[in-house]
Amino acid sequence: MLKAKRQSREKGFTLLESLIALVVLAIGVLGLAGMLANSLAYMKGAQMDFIAQQKAEEAAEAIYTAKYNNPNDWAQISNFSVGNPAGVFLTGPQPLLEPGADGLVGSVADVGSPPEYTIEPGPDGKLGTADDIKIPLTNFTRTITITNVAGDSNLRNIVITINYKAGTFQRTYTLQTDISAFN
Repeated sequence: MLKAKRQSREKGFTLLESLIALVVLAIGVLGLAGMLANSLAYMKGAQMDFIAQQKAEEAAEAIYTAKYNNPNDWAQISNFSVGNPAGVFLTGPQPLLEPGADGLVGSVADVGSPPEYTIEPGPDGKLGTADDIKIPLTNFTRTITITNVAGDSNLRNIVITINYKAGTFQRTYTLQTDISAFN
């Protein structure tokens, strides 16, 4: 007997090819999901960036206020330390606290004050009502560094650095300005 050769003319995908395609598709979808999560965390960081900018500017304004509106002399417009006990502003990274008795943020009078916070609308969706939510800014630190400018005892450089965490990202905002001994 002669054996007839059969040629399969059926076309299509085998089970193995389908499984491989599903694995490739799953890897792509998981990659997109991870990228989406990172982009959402980064977008949330935009609000934190704005808060950091405002808190740095607030500290600079406090330094100018200490110089021009409070009865502080030029020696007090500096960082407090063992070598400079007259300095008004704290040294090193400090949590964002509400201003102390002197009304200046980042000063020695802030020690023991409660954390600063932002206010968001409560369940009624209206800002300024009794159900508003206070969100403490505990993931922020502020460093105020005041240094003399070399060669000019009447000029000081101010560097204000805000460090904060936005999602999984550690971020830093730095503001640099100068202040003079003259009014």
